[in-house]
Amino acid sequence: MAKRKIAVVGAGLIGLSTAVYIVESIPKCSVTVISDKFTPNTTSDVAAGMLIPHTYRGIPIHQQKQWLRETFDYLFEINNSSVASDAGIHLVSGWQIFKTIPDEVLPFWSDVVLGFRSMTEEELKKFPQHRFGQAFTTLKCDCPSYLLWMEKRLKGNGSQVYARRIEDLWELHSKYDVVVNCSGIGSRELMGDLEIYPVRGQVLKVNAPWVNHFIRDGDGLTYIYPGIHNVTLGGTRQKDNWTLSPDPRSSKDIFDRCCALEPSLERAQDIKVRVGLRPSRLAVRLQKEILVHDGKKLPVVHNYGHGSGGFSVHRGTAKDAVRLVGECIAALEGSSSKAKL
Repeated sequence: MAKRKIAVVGAGLIGLSTAVYIVESIPKCSVTVISDKFTPNTTSDVAAGMLIPHTYRGIPIHQQKQWLRETFDYLFEINNSSVASDAGIHLVSGWQIFKTIPDEVLPFWSDVVLGFRSMTEEELKKFPQHRFGQAFTTLKCDCPSYLLWMEKRLKGNGSQVYARRIEDLWELHSKYDVVVNCSGIGSRELMGDLEIYPVRGQVLKVNAPWVNHFIRDGDGLTYIYPGIHNVTLGGTRQKDNWTLSPDPRSSKDIFDRCCALEPSLERAQDIKVRVGLRPSRLAVRLQKEILVHDGKKLPVVHNYGHGSGGFSVHRGTAKDAVRLVGECIAALEGSSSKAKL
């Protein structure tokens, strides 16, 4: 039986992780990743890479928790292996703090992360403007390292990687049996999906190696995330803003807010500004579609629209997307068998 050819459109976190899972789980297939942007120029390169869930209003909580757990378990295994440094994965402990006691003091993901508990009164003295907090250990990713590690894994397994802008998925029908669309915000133009919209995020990457614990304000707008190479300070959440140019006023506001939580950051050096457009949607689009043109069919699996929560669920949604790819291949094999009869 000839190898089935699968094209993955998009080389950010979602595209590469989906391609890796295809290679791992579907035998006798060849995978090609096609994108106009690769690391270090993707939206994923700007992401803070913290495994702290974003809640999708359009998806059942049990499904989100499954995606989260599968992603956490996968990354935890990497963290405990010899490739952790190459992949940019490490554990980080810290605090999520609230000015008022939240309605949900025990979030749905509390038993997925490690050591989740309420902060003590002594710990809360560090944050006099806040009344309540949660302490836990989670996973952090240096996203450019992780993207490069996945890209190298794919190439090492014989997969192809091409830099090319796709204007229409139908361009791929003559060369590939199944196409996986992980084009993120690009799906607005590529698929005409007006349900996806940008949420502009601006962050600062600073050198502050003495900062070892993460701090996240409960609304998720202000955060301090220490990484392997730098500390990420955030952020902004500007819906329908397509501007990729840094805004100096936003940079000052971010820095001031983060220094209010961690005054030692005033000594931070080598401050760099990064901007990305989160591909946001009411619910992640994770489904099959059959494109038809002049009687010919092209099976497509969509996996996009993860917004600010992509890192926390990427392995879980990749697993579901690859299950759909398997269903497409099975349907093709069934059609082929009937044609022979």
